[in-house]
Amino acid sequence: MKKLIIIAVLLTGTSIMAQEAEFGIKGGLNYGASGDFENVNEGAEDFRSSFEEGENKTGFHIGAYSKFGILGFFIQPELMYTSLTTEYESFDYKLNKIDAPVLVGVNVLGPLNIKAGPSFQYILNNELEETSLEIGEVENDITIGYQLGAGLNIGRLGFDLRYENAFSENTAFVETASERFSLDSRPSQWILSASYSF
Repeated sequence: MKKLIIIAVLLTGTSIMAQEAEFGIKGGLNYGASGDFENVNEGAEDFRSSFEEGENKTGFHIGAYSKFGILGFFIQPELMYTSLTTEYESFDYKLNKIDAPVLVGVNVLGPLNIKAGPSFQYILNNELEETSLEIGEVENDITIGYQLGAGLNIGRLGFDLRYENAFSENTAFVETASERFSLDSRPSQWILSASYSF
């Protein structure tokens, strides 16, 4: 009898979980910039310490997500392709990457929810535009940042506004014949998304 009760509880729990599972597609706009562009040629006799902050520009993201309800909370893993360009004084820096945030959230008021969690970033390619400068590969292909924000669900449609930042820099080096610069490739950005659940 006890075994039957345990099996019934497990099946009920599995059924509830399945009813709370959600899968869908999403996309939207990113507004932000990668980190500082800095002169690191300290060995030169005429070394001048200098750095430049990148100017925020608009990019985009597109991908898929899933959402699983657990004990009044939900877990929302995503897989997104993101393209973002940052404008510096003498060039534009273009970054294409795969983002994989894993967010934990809770519904707070009707269709409104809040969520936060780590965001894994894998660099596909980075390049400089409108310049003869050459950039090397990033220090780490995979880095971890964080996202936090709020969402609104209306039927099958969803809308999110989040902020993303990094836990640490991810440096790529830019070199000329006489100077060496570092460029932090990890962006801080605002993310506005629309989603549709199947």
